[in-house]
Amino acid sequence: MTSTIPVEEVASIGATSSHAQRSPAAPRTSHAVRGIVLLIVVLVPLAAASLAFGSRTIPLTVTIDALRHFDPANDAHLIVRELRIPRAILAIVAGACLGLAGALMQSLTRNALAEPGTLGVNAGAATGVVVGLAFFGGASIAVYVWFALIGAAAAAFIVHRLGHARESGVNPIRLVLAGAGLSVTLSSLTTMVILSSPQTVFDSFRNWASGSLQGRGWEVLPAVSLCLLAGAILAAFLARSLNAVSLGSEMARGLGVNVTRTWALTNLAIIILAGGATAAIGPVSFIGLAAPHIARSIVGPNHVWVLPYSALIAAAIVLLADVAGRVVIMPGEVGAGIMSALIGAPFFIALVRRGRVEGIE
Repeated sequence: MTSTIPVEEVASIGATSSHAQRSPAAPRTSHAVRGIVLLIVVLVPLAAASLAFGSRTIPLTVTIDALRHFDPANDAHLIVRELRIPRAILAIVAGACLGLAGALMQSLTRNALAEPGTLGVNAGAATGVVVGLAFFGGASIAVYVWFALIGAAAAAFIVHRLGHARESGVNPIRLVLAGAGLSVTLSSLTTMVILSSPQTVFDSFRNWASGSLQGRGWEVLPAVSLCLLAGAILAAFLARSLNAVSLGSEMARGLGVNVTRTWALTNLAIIILAGGATAAIGPVSFIGLAAPHIARSIVGPNHVWVLPYSALIAAAIVLLADVAGRVVIMPGEVGAGIMSALIGAPFFIALVRRGRVEGIE
């Protein structure tokens, strides 16, 4: 009888694989925990800057006063409480969703260049947003965010079915090709709807498509927060199994991992995380690609640490991009989706040139 190795031992086995040997040495648990604490600390001044800066700069003392002694008759207090606090929280939550989704996507497809858009999530969400805007006109994002979630989930489901072969199950290459093909189709459909809709639909879609957090109030947070909670629970449950799956399906089965269940749950987590983030802030594509690479360059290939590091790194990048976008052309604004690429791409290229970003095999 063929013996299997418990899933609990997979992380230690994965750390000795050839992939792990090419990665930086896995940090001690205490060092990894300190790194997580440090990333959380980094978020604090970024969040403070998000509350202070914008088309109108609000002094730190006024910002603190708005938090401690809110005066509804003070317009500065209203800006802080009703606009900037939910915007800062949304940047953190949506960024964490994108980071987790990117790490899961790269592990699932074993493709170093994979990101949430690979499953057609961005294109599906865009189609859902356009359909929602076409039906409800200039409706609040709290209305069409659900259309975006439905579109993202439907697109990911179709891609998963197209990437499934009866004889070999889900194939990563077929999955990526199916995602690319469906994205082109949905993009064409989105363009057709926009061109045949009123100007207000195009204006609203343009703001969403730039990855802007402008006007995102408290009503958006419940949906994306639930997505992060559900996705994070699934990711925590899958972390050790993904260490085995990253070695290959046959090796994972030999280690006692249920590959089919891992694939299904990982796909579900990606749909929830990437769909929620994309619906809330638009198709921000660079974050899900870069954050997991940066995380692996710090903590190695162990998903127990890669997943939380990816979430926190992505949250910091989105928050920084949102603040920078409000400062760079004050009193105007550049979308966080655009700024994240401008900020993160040079750093990512530097990591590649230094040989600290590796493929996934």
